[in-house]
Amino acid sequence: QQAVIEAERRKDDADILDVVPVPSTAKEVILDGLTDEQSVTEALNELAGLLGISSLLEREFLALSTGETRKVLLARELLKKPDWLVLDEPFDGLDVETVSRFAQYLDKLSTRCTLIMVVNRVSEIPVWAQRLLFLQNGRIAWQIEGDTLDDTTLQPLRQIMHIQQNVEKLPERDSDCHAPRRSDPNAPLVRLNNGRVAWGDNVVFEQLNWTILPGEHWQVIGPNGSGKTCLLTLITGDNPLCYSNDLNVFGYQRGSGESIWDIKQHLGIISNSLHLQYRVNCSVADVVCSGFYDSIGLYKTPTDRQRLLCREWLVAVDLEQEAKTPFQSLSFGDQRLLLIVRAMVKHPSLLILDEPCNGLDEINRSKVLAMLDLLAREGNTTLLYVNHHSEDKIPAIKNTLNMRDYQPQ
Repeated sequence: QQAVIEAERRKDDADILDVVPVPSTAKEVILDGLTDEQSVTEALNELAGLLGISSLLEREFLALSTGETRKVLLARELLKKPDWLVLDEPFDGLDVETVSRFAQYLDKLSTRCTLIMVVNRVSEIPVWAQRLLFLQNGRIAWQIEGDTLDDTTLQPLRQIMHIQQNVEKLPERDSDCHAPRRSDPNAPLVRLNNGRVAWGDNVVFEQLNWTILPGEHWQVIGPNGSGKTCLLTLITGDNPLCYSNDLNVFGYQRGSGESIWDIKQHLGIISNSLHLQYRVNCSVADVVCSGFYDSIGLYKTPTDRQRLLCREWLVAVDLEQEAKTPFQSLSFGDQRLLLIVRAMVKHPSLLILDEPCNGLDEINRSKVLAMLDLLAREGNTTLLYVNHHSEDKIPAIKNTLNMRDYQPQ
């Protein structure tokens, strides 16, 4: 996934080199390396219908949402009709409806193709699996024949995956490095009036009026492509359409001369996009410390206090032994866990969580959700949470924004 996205980004940056950029469409990414014969086109149309991407095929690949990108890359691999297919967390980032359709498709595919599927959720173990392996510390810790799978035989696995070290208290804030207090602590963190996002003729959402008050935690829901991530990037300032909307963030009217750092100093962010962008190969400890400075990589010398807090956060997620390990040598799940800690480390006024648990196993997912709930209940941080899994609840969140309600009629 990262290799395909990086190749497209290089095309997007071609104008810097005095070359006219020609970004690929979703269809071109899917068909790359394949002949555009009738059989391929028919198979693509079938897959596009299954994954719900028929209307996306002529859109620019880099303009797609996280879930839409995932669907396109799945179609790309499935269209090759391999004899063997390895699927690593294939349901991450997909909405509930797509997961159901795709699971049925894999059930049919399993009769004519050897499938190996890596999952972190017991609920996602496929019915067609003939053998189940549980890996722990690089070894097979437990295995069973697929035709004997039932609630009784899965109980040992559930017990292993639900063992967790409860975090009863989070590390403190760094009193020497935090955003300045706002003049009115009760003023809205975010206010969007009649929000609208459109790319050309494609309207993502419209007529959205939304206010986020301090301590008012929100979950944003909706199918892939409904504008969840797009809405979050308006708030973070990573979407240029924030300047064409009537949007106030932390008391700053967007487009009134504020800098991006005026906004970022109050924010903590974890998203798939940030994970892809964090390519600096600094140490695990430096990644955590970079959260104090909102930087990708660490370019300032942390204080002794910050180093101490960093160690406490690493202990909380059982990564203290990896403090000097290069970030890029970690597994995807450990990288994700570390970036969640980075987002939390300064106890930000607003913590934006865009599918934070992608790639996490059951143990770390439970731990992260408990830590986020603790952070919310401390009272200094407001949570804004996007997630497709109903079981990944954060009890402190009581408000829901459904992006279906703002789709064009």
